[in-house]
Amino acid sequence: MAKREKKGKSKSSAGYNQKIGEDFLLQNAQKEGVLKTASGLQYKIIEEVDGQKPSEFDTVLIHQRALLLNGTILEDTYRQNKPDDVKIEELIEGLQEGLLMMNKGSRYKFWVPSDLGWGRKGTNNKIPPFAVLAFDIRLVDILT
Repeated sequence: MAKREKKGKSKSSAGYNQKIGEDFLLQNAQKEGVLKTASGLQYKIIEEVDGQKPSEFDTVLIHQRALLLNGTILEDTYRQNKPDDVKIEELIEGLQEGLLMMNKGSRYKFWVPSDLGWGRKGTNNKIPPFAVLAFDIRLVDILT
């Protein structure tokens, strides 16, 4: 008799990623200091500075650490000590929303649900389908 495959989702499947992400966001929302926007973006204010807020068409200078929920680092400008300049309108929806809430000089943590990120497609084997992404962002400057 042939072995039957385990029922359920494989750890590399989109369905598995979606379930893990949904479970994480439900638990994370209950943690002290974690806030949630109407879109589902979760965030925590690490350091709030009384400064100017960017507009959706601005280019900003940010430090960021981007991670998958399993701890895989996608990008870390803190480690390189070289912030990125990015156009807000070119970022994923969750980061656009998050950056528009921040004052220059502030630092926030964001947890971006997949529907505000790369969704069901993911990207280039770097970000799997339905991945929830975690970001630690400091808004260093507003360039335009």
